[in-house]
Amino acid sequence: MGKLYESCVRCFKPSPAPDQEAHQILKGTVVISQSFGQSGAGKSTTVRLYSSTQVDPNTGRGKLSREATLDGGKIGKHGNVNTVTYQVSIPVENSFGTPGAIVVKNGGRHEFFLKFASIDIHEDRTIHFECNSWVYPTTKTNSDRLFFANTSYLPTQTPTALQKLREEELVNLRGNGRGERKQWERIYDYDYYNDLGVPDSRQRVRPVLGGTKEYPYPRRGRTGRPLSRADGETEKRSIFIDLDFYVPPDERFSPVKLSGFITHSIQAVLHFVFPEVKSLLGHNIGNFESFKELTKDLYARRHEPSIVEGVVMEKLKSLLPKDIYKEVIRVTKENPLKFPVPQVIATDENAWRSDEEFAREMLAGLNPGVIRCLEQFPPIGRGEKYSSINASHIQGKIDGLTIPQALKQKRILILDHHDYLVPYLRRINAQGLCIYASRTLLFLKNDGTLRPLVIELSLPGEGMEQEVSRVFVSANQGTEGALWMLAKAHVAVNDSGYHQLISHWLHTHAAVEPFIIATRRQLSTIHPIYKLLDPHFKDTMHINALARGVLLNAGGVLEKTMFPGKYAMELSSTIYENWRFTEQALPEDLVKRGLAIKDSNQPSGVTLLLEDYPYAEDGLDVWTAIKTWVTNFCSHFYRSDEDIASDVELQSWWKEIREIGHGDKRDDVECWLPLNSLANLIQSLTTLIWIASALHAAVNFGQYGYAGFPPNRPTRCRKFIPQEGTLEFAEFIGNPDKYYLEMVPDRFTTTLGVALIEVLSEHIADEVYIGQRTSSRWTDDGEVLRLFDGFAESLRQVEQRIEERNQNVKLKNRLGPAKVPYTLLFPDISNVGNEKGITGKGIPNSVSI
Repeated sequence: MGKLYESCVRCFKPSPAPDQEAHQILKGTVVISQSFGQSGAGKSTTVRLYSSTQVDPNTGRGKLSREATLDGGKIGKHGNVNTVTYQVSIPVENSFGTPGAIVVKNGGRHEFFLKFASIDIHEDRTIHFECNSWVYPTTKTNSDRLFFANTSYLPTQTPTALQKLREEELVNLRGNGRGERKQWERIYDYDYYNDLGVPDSRQRVRPVLGGTKEYPYPRRGRTGRPLSRADGETEKRSIFIDLDFYVPPDERFSPVKLSGFITHSIQAVLHFVFPEVKSLLGHNIGNFESFKELTKDLYARRHEPSIVEGVVMEKLKSLLPKDIYKEVIRVTKENPLKFPVPQVIATDENAWRSDEEFAREMLAGLNPGVIRCLEQFPPIGRGEKYSSINASHIQGKIDGLTIPQALKQKRILILDHHDYLVPYLRRINAQGLCIYASRTLLFLKNDGTLRPLVIELSLPGEGMEQEVSRVFVSANQGTEGALWMLAKAHVAVNDSGYHQLISHWLHTHAAVEPFIIATRRQLSTIHPIYKLLDPHFKDTMHINALARGVLLNAGGVLEKTMFPGKYAMELSSTIYENWRFTEQALPEDLVKRGLAIKDSNQPSGVTLLLEDYPYAEDGLDVWTAIKTWVTNFCSHFYRSDEDIASDVELQSWWKEIREIGHGDKRDDVECWLPLNSLANLIQSLTTLIWIASALHAAVNFGQYGYAGFPPNRPTRCRKFIPQEGTLEFAEFIGNPDKYYLEMVPDRFTTTLGVALIEVLSEHIADEVYIGQRTSSRWTDDGEVLRLFDGFAESLRQVEQRIEERNQNVKLKNRLGPAKVPYTLLFPDISNVGNEKGITGKGIPNSVSI
């Protein structure tokens, strides 16, 4: 990726020739990307430099150079995006000194994406300005854009010439908390999640999340849109899809990312539209009649008859604008009109049915961070209420051990989706759904795999505290085996909802956004910790805004496809109440779930009790590599704990995260480490980088591989498990597979859900992976670059160990019956840039999709 960014350079035309005795000319290059046919930059765009060594006594800032105007340019192309290259020649006084900041004035009519600028000050020295931001016309912004050079300074080390600029830039970014934000403004402020509902529409009323004990939540970026008259709290928005939102220019997709995102979205929409049109032609618009029909209709194992394809394309031509239709034509030429075959059925179409695969995916699937060791039997929930599972359900299935022996040896595990769901079940099922709260017990066998033992499915009883539970024991054949399959499906529904709303959205997307806002508001771009964290924030605020506009909103895609329906975000707020930042560190999480013990002799600080646990084993390697890099980086800049305590920007940053960004957790002393030592800084930064990179990769990029085949990961149920002696039970016995497909989502919901996770699982063209940067010149500190090279090398070693583990036949959970190797925490350092699309591997730096 860095080569692409550095190969395209842009030039500026100098101003009229200055007095050569008093001035010198600094030459360099600037890169701008432009999409959608806009000219963006032109002769009216100018650039100036601030000195980092010479102070202007009249302003207290660094001396300011003359302007150089923009002219000409060499056009390059990356996909559908133009990259224009200019040379720049800037007149400066002979006593100007070293440039420390560049000022860009866009005097044109359109915004452009400024990638970087480089200024040569000696034959062997170049000052680099890493920009990666949209620059809007000054007619809109009433100000120029300032970018600092790639040198890092702690606040107390800032050169006098840059001190005022540093302080002013931070003040400007904070704004005043008032007014509606416009797209050209660069203002970072906080707000509650008050942009999901539509109070004027009775069916789309949703609670405001954040700021109350009833609905705690992380904060989002403030947009300041007018409030609805209906409640005076909720921002006005479109009833359905809402793409009219504010994202600060530094957080917005680059032209390359935007182009790739649009292409992948069109591709997914086509994959959704094609089977729907085909089903309408065949007058089959309700359910899939069999697993064979589902597979045949959805996936591109062979080319479909041209008559069906033609009907789809003709319909789209009549509905879409010409420009969009042209893009559709381009996409369909490069891709089939059906979904790709998901990994989970690519080798064996029936392996997903097995108990072994069902259990393995709790350790190496989409949601591997929920399973835990059972501490007492029977399981006990809130209110000290015991489960309906008893000893007769599992005794004799735990390899000759007594239950107390199995508990002591940490060999009984539980996937628990009970306590948080029970209070919501009446309301969820009132939407026409059939959802249970589940507990699943599993036994750790001698070969390291898990054996599912029993599933408890619960519904609320007549009284507020009463429950009605059914218990299903594992079985492979006959009626009991068919009932067991239905029970597993209901467990998968619970797990799918928790995965998407909590493990994915809440624990990565939503949790990270306040850190981004606080970083932009409190840490200067020349602060070393800013430079450390910046790549781990790429595109997150933009993708989160899109999610609020299309997926999470009232009536959005997640409400239509996931079982909580209109209570989805409210449910995630309930679970956030128990969220703690300190427990998001992988070693701490594993210890809390009883799957590891603290061990100071291990690089990660823990020893796994469950050895063949792919997510944890690979994750601890990645965690250790991140922590080593963070330790080396921070130790380079901070020599003592006192240095951290006296860093005013750093302390303001941490205070704002705790008291505002995650303000509803401010009083939970166990939620945060005090930022009073180097050790605590390293732990906190490692945790944040882990969440934004590896944790998100582990719960996102395998979605299509496993859930792209919906029967394996259904998202809601339309039927309960039938009771023996009923007509429904007789229908079930007559055709268990048909009943299964009638129980899980219908054809439309299924296809819509697959289209969504296809987009979420894609790696897009400008993705930057962990251990990589967009440019090798992100810092001018040679020692930091050397340390970063060491980080990249450690990740290559992690890749090598993962490959070795996946080839080890003794590690049965690495592959499983479905033959899907565990590669979700494979960093992809060695192959970065060569594989895009749905790969099931690679750790992007940030929560970027």
